[in-house]
Amino acid sequence: MDLFTASWAALRAAVADLRDEDFEQPSGCAGWLVRDLVCHLVIDAQDVLITLATPADTAPLTADATTYWQVTNDPPTGEDPLAALTVRLAAAYEEPALLKFHLDDVGAAAGRAAGFADPRARVTTQDKVLTVADYLTAYVLEWTLHHLDLAAHLPTAPGPSPESLAHSRSALESIAGTPFPTSFTDRDALLIGTGRRTPTDRELTELSELGSLAGRLPLVLG
Repeated sequence: MDLFTASWAALRAAVADLRDEDFEQPSGCAGWLVRDLVCHLVIDAQDVLITLATPADTAPLTADATTYWQVTNDPPTGEDPLAALTVRLAAAYEEPALLKFHLDDVGAAAGRAAGFADPRARVTTQDKVLTVADYLTAYVLEWTLHHLDLAAHLPTAPGPSPESLAHSRSALESIAGTPFPTSFTDRDALLIGTGRRTPTDRELTELSELGSLAGRLPLVLG
């Protein structure tokens, strides 16, 4: 719960410090500018609020922080209908300050709602039932990956904390069912593991030594 709050606050602070011209730079998400990514974060914050307000008190648990994720091997192109809608919504803001304000407003509300929520309570989202603790734990990975995306082409933008990176690497290894090479930094494990960066020849060799992992990458999370 604490790491959810810290990682979300750090991501929102990074957005708040962006210059207007930064919003027109590419992000680490294929086909999206930084403004599109920030608009997606607004939608993410809304999803958190909706989920925390959708209790499933007596329903049996069907997912946890690992199985919450749907995994494919097809990297996004930015051309699917939802991604295209996000781009149109982002453009409609016109002024970066409006997008910043909306993220600060809805994002702060999502953070407060998470702080007030009972970690043991059950909620439902995407036809899954899981505890609040597992749901928020899953979102630490979401925030960390998108924090990396935000800073991908902005050299002066701060990245996620070491704690968020370490936690998210562990989460991705749980999803993969195997650890990444110990020589990989947490950042590189996340970028390579999710297809955000192409591995070098040396890194491919190290991955191949772990058996089937190399053939299952990238792990595209949805």
